[in-house]
This record gives sequence, C-alpha cells and structure tokens, in this order.
Amino acid sequence: MRKIKMLITLTTSLTLSMAALTACGVAEAATHEAKSETTTAAMTTTAGETEHRSPSNRLEDILSRGYIEVATEPAFAPNEFIDPSKTGDDQYVGSDIELANFIADRLGVELRLKPMDFTSVLGSMTSGKYDLAISALAYTPARAETMNLSKGYYFGSEDPQKAYGILIRKEDADKIKTLDDLADKTVVAQNGSIQEMFVREQIPAYGKYNQVSSTNDAFLMVQTGRADAMAAALKMAQLYLDSNPECGLMILPDFYFKVDESTQGTRIGIPKGEDELTDRINEIIDEVIEKDLYNKWYEEYKEYAKKIGID
Repeated sequence: MRKIKMLITLTTSLTLSMAALTACGVAEAATHEAKSETTTAAMTTTAGETEHRSPSNRLEDILSRGYIEVATEPAFAPNEFIDPSKTGDDQYVGSDIELANFIADRLGVELRLKPMDFTSVLGSMTSGKYDLAISALAYTPARAETMNLSKGYYFGSEDPQKAYGILIRKEDADKIKTLDDLADKTVVAQNGSIQEMFVREQIPAYGKYNQVSSTNDAFLMVQTGRADAMAAALKMAQLYLDSNPECGLMILPDFYFKVDESTQGTRIGIPKGEDELTDRINEIIDEVIEKDLYNKWYEEYKEYAKKIGID
C-alpha cells in the first residue's frame, strides 16, 4: 500500500490510462455477458493502435508484430506498484513486472505494459483486448470460465489456509472477534478479487458490502470508518501495517478464510481459447519455478516497496 500522496499519484496515472477502457470493465459474475462480447471486442481496434489480434493463434501474432501487451493494476505491492521517482514505463515495478519482462525476453519481443484498474484487467482478458494479465491473479471458477489461466507461478511460503483474512480497526477489537460479529457491519473488498468471493461465500451475514476498484481504497475505507472490515490477502495487509504503524488497523486474530488448495498459486490470465500461447507461457513459468526466480523477485520488491514508503 502506498501513503496518501501515493494514492493521489496512482489515481491520476490510472485515470488517464482508463479513459478508453471503462467499457470493458466486466464483472466476473456476468460470465455469459463476457463470453458474448469476446469475439466482437477482440476484433476492435482502439484509435491509434494497429489491428493485430488474431482469433486463431495469438502467439504467432505476438511473435510477428514483435511486442506483447500486458494488462496490470500497479497498486498491489510488492507484485506491481508505482515508484513515484520514475516516469514512463520505468515507474511500474514489482515482482510481476519482472515476470512480464522475463516472458517478453524469452519470446524475443518488446514488453508494452497497460496499467489499469483491476476490473478492467479482468475485462481485457474476457474481451481479448490485450495478450496477458499479470496482476497477482488468483484462481477462481469465474475466471476459469472467461479466460485461460496459466500454471501457478507463486505460492508463497505460508500455509495457504492462512493466506486470507480480515482487517479491522484496533478500536473495534472488542466488538469484532468472529464472522458473526459482522452481521450489522460494513465489509469491503476489491471488486473481482478472490477476497470478494470469500466475502460472498464464507461470511454468513453482513450489514452492507462495498466493492472498490483498488485495495488502497479498501484500506482507507476501514481506516476512515466508512467500512468496518476488509477481506484481505494477509501478506499485503501486513505490509500495509508495517509501512503505516499509525494507521490504527489490525488483522483479526485467529481467523482465516478457507482456501481450496488445488487452485492455489498466482496465475497469468490469457484470452480464452489461446491454448498455444498458454502452453508457451506455462513453459516459461516452468523455467521461472525451476530457477526459483519469482521468490527472489518477490523478496527483492518487498524490500524495495518498504524502502520507498509504498505499502
């Protein structure tokens, strides 16, 4: 997470990038709509872009044109975030950005990053607008219906059953001790995230549920009292707490969302039906895992984020 001034920088950057993309922000629950839009959207060219989308073999298309377009939401440190001291594509850093560069290098093409909000990252895959989504994607059944998903490339060192939980205000520690205590409370999660799925499927009752486009917004909603609890990836939540010791937030003790271990691992999103591209991406992921590259990138950018004050 980043401090308030970082939120302003990110919001400004993403607003400019999103002007032409809001129409493809498709909610995962509406998978039938996403499927119906795929063929049409894949053949649409944004003004100023060259038509390059091939419905038959996107891998050949990428190699032929000489560049790969990767959608990402640069608001999830240490996977992808913005270094405000840099400009242009250099400002986008993180372990997922390293992975994107590695993939482009292995394919022998130029990397073109496409920063946007998370909902639009997902929509860009269901519509086929861009080639890959590398943005700390977790597996969900809805995503598997609307896009191809790569093998997992990051599993973390923690117990997967302790990877996701709830963030609350310290002042509410005596009021919120279990999920039952959320029955009259406002819960927030990032739209389209696996945490949203946990809220809908595992919290028995809540007073109100708010969707936000950014995890930054979710942290701030709880911090400022506009929400009472946030469904969160606990590694990222802890990074936020470490970077903002005066934020007044805490992780709810001894509670974890239940996780299907067979679907664990951070994935790359790929347009539906692009099986040759998926196979090639999986081959590159095999190399990344064999050399233990991603774990090294993750630890490197975790320290990087702390050093520049990004949470």
